[in-house]
Amino acid sequence: MAESRSQVPVDALLSVDRLTTRYGLIEAVRSVSIQVREGEIVAVLGPNGAGKSTILMSVMGLVKPASGTVNYEGKNITRMEPEAIVRLGLSLVPEHRRIFKNLSVRENLNLGTAGRRGRGDAKKDLDDLLQLFPILAERMDQMAGFLSGGEAQQLAIARAIMSAPRLLLLDEPSLGLAPLLVDAVFELIARLRDERGLTILLVEQNALQVLDFVDRTYILRNGEIALEAAAADLADEAQLLQAYLGLHDVSPEPALAVPNDTFNREGGA
Repeated sequence: MAESRSQVPVDALLSVDRLTTRYGLIEAVRSVSIQVREGEIVAVLGPNGAGKSTILMSVMGLVKPASGTVNYEGKNITRMEPEAIVRLGLSLVPEHRRIFKNLSVRENLNLGTAGRRGRGDAKKDLDDLLQLFPILAERMDQMAGFLSGGEAQQLAIARAIMSAPRLLLLDEPSLGLAPLLVDAVFELIARLRDERGLTILLVEQNALQVLDFVDRTYILRNGEIALEAAAADLADEAQLLQAYLGLHDVSPEPALAVPNDTFNREGGA
């Protein structure tokens, strides 16, 4: 399949250029380039183990790349510490949510304000978020460890937003959620862009549903970008399977025979 390229302005909010990150001798990602412009929702799709989470951790300074650069608003942040990156306006919702279960919902949200550095009104943001996440308003003084999976995901996203980011990074937001909750989380992500003006970069295995609301996609396979395309260009399931799973000569008929959970496997990235 011919590679489809999207035209991204050189002044992209986030620009990852030829990023290579290793764990010991193992290259998790190789020469990966990704751009996200302001107001976009961009998805990095790929199977378990493709290196998707490594890209987000490299952007946030949680792992240091072996080579390549990460630029945010034109500033090289490749070697900056995570705390400094958060203060610039980036925030990560990690895989498996990782909320503080022994703290209340309110305390978790308050922790999210640590990196704001005076950006906006924290109280107004909290009031707005509790309207956007009404279940959290009901659970404010409840220990976070008693939340359901969907509620915990909402808390993790809300806590990240309390740092007043311009760019929100989401690592497998649908992982471990029931199908109805997956739909609700994806609708919420779209609203965060449409109603709060957030720019969003997310990684996912739940490829078919993600294509309904993202603007552009990068498909990652074996640590490398296999395809970059506008989401609308991947509406054909056969094309998606070819790029996503690395298959060849895939027609719509065989695609229908793929097990239903192909795009919903649990696991890390």
